[in-house]
Amino acid sequence: MPSLQKTSPPREPAVVCPTRSDDVAAAGSELIGGPIGRRALLGAGQFTPVRVVALVAIGMFALGMVQKLPCYNWAWFRGTTSQYTHACYSDIPHLFSGRGFADGLVPYFDRIGGDIPFLEYPVLTGLFMQVAAWLTPGGVLSEREQAYWMVNAGLLMVCTAVLAVCVARTHRRRPWDALLVALAPALALTATINWDLLAVALTAAALLMWSRGRALGAGVLLGLATAAKFYPILLLLPLLLLCWRAGKWRAFGTALLGSVGAWLAVNLPVMLLAPEGWKQFYVFSTDRNVDFGSIWLLLSQTTGRQVQPTTANVWALVLMVLAAVGLAILALSAPRRPRLAQLAFLIVAAFVLTNKVYSPQYVLWLIPLAALARPRWRDFLVWQACEVMYFLAIWFYLAYTSSGNKQGLPTDGYQFAIVLHVLGTLYLCALVVRDILAPDRDPVRRDGSDDPSGGVLDGAEDVFVLGGAARPARHAAPATEGPRVEWGGPGSVHGGDPWAAPGSASRE
Repeated sequence: MPSLQKTSPPREPAVVCPTRSDDVAAAGSELIGGPIGRRALLGAGQFTPVRVVALVAIGMFALGMVQKLPCYNWAWFRGTTSQYTHACYSDIPHLFSGRGFADGLVPYFDRIGGDIPFLEYPVLTGLFMQVAAWLTPGGVLSEREQAYWMVNAGLLMVCTAVLAVCVARTHRRRPWDALLVALAPALALTATINWDLLAVALTAAALLMWSRGRALGAGVLLGLATAAKFYPILLLLPLLLLCWRAGKWRAFGTALLGSVGAWLAVNLPVMLLAPEGWKQFYVFSTDRNVDFGSIWLLLSQTTGRQVQPTTANVWALVLMVLAAVGLAILALSAPRRPRLAQLAFLIVAAFVLTNKVYSPQYVLWLIPLAALARPRWRDFLVWQACEVMYFLAIWFYLAYTSSGNKQGLPTDGYQFAIVLHVLGTLYLCALVVRDILAPDRDPVRRDGSDDPSGGVLDGAEDVFVLGGAARPARHAAPATEGPRVEWGGPGSVHGGDPWAAPGSASRE
């Protein structure tokens, strides 16, 4: 009779704790008792990392709602300057009446009148706005506008929770990186300005599905996100480049078909039944003048020559093509295949920087991608500080231009804030590019991981490398191999992380 050997069951990989590998996170943790101990039972009990991140995100969202109280109580309804001086402006209550929802008009089908004849938002966002209008009770107009904002805030809070959970689960071993999203001050300040969180949450869900190897689900969610906002379609370019390098054409084709199918399923009915209303978003985007926050406005104000919409459109397209070419060269020639989140952040950042307008809530597009691409608290907070400064600057600048006594931020100050926003975003882009060119400096790869959000790309070999031979992927050994080593114990290396790659350091 053969002897039975007692074997230990397979275990999950150790969870990476930022307080053990990030100096800023460790210092900030002193507010709640200091860095987590090496014998702590991570994930035990009811308060798992994902649940904690979701609760923190909801709490920060609630604080953002409190920040809007001066406007909710009176400033939205008493002129324009007060909502700017209190930095609590929101499109939501104004568009309730301005786009016909208060009058029961149907988006895309009923003409609004004025300079914008139909609702100028993509179809899925328009549906979101309409559902919120259906849930809004009656009353006098100001009370209905308050209720409409509150209903939308409740729905957007759900989107925030979905966003936090998806980011926390995308990198299996790094759920705490999602705290960057949950605690982002710009998220709390801009979450209820507009409806961008719907597209942001759908995009985060698409990345989660892709990380689990579900290309069709990822494509469908990406198509829905594009039906809510234009920018998510840009993520198809990083997927194309990485699948090209890894030879995963079937996965990319599946995702592409899912995206196109989902987008058509949402848009086609409105496209056929109300073509004039459906194309209003695209007409408005094309004809829109150079607006707040953009480099084109900065050029117009500093040179004294107004940049025309057609000129800005052409140059923005040229710059985006150049950015796409640069991204392709980077993705196909880097010493190691870049991570999906890195390329996704870079292409969306390029779109943000070259667009004709930079509304304050556009920062929401980048927050989850930044947390996945460069999960370092110092760099993230530097960028967030720039974005918070811009958030305050635009409202004080509008107060200056709308008030008769010129109280607020003058033009020179606002121009400085635009430059600060651009430099902050470029700073984070430069760090992501550096991580791609020097993979050993990538915080996510220091434990030996390849691409935790890459799905079928994670650990795949290269089949095409621009200007060189294909190279195999370098990734960590399976979690079931070798004895379990406690962080900080005798067998640990590199700052107490037993999963650190040889020759790497756990801190910068």
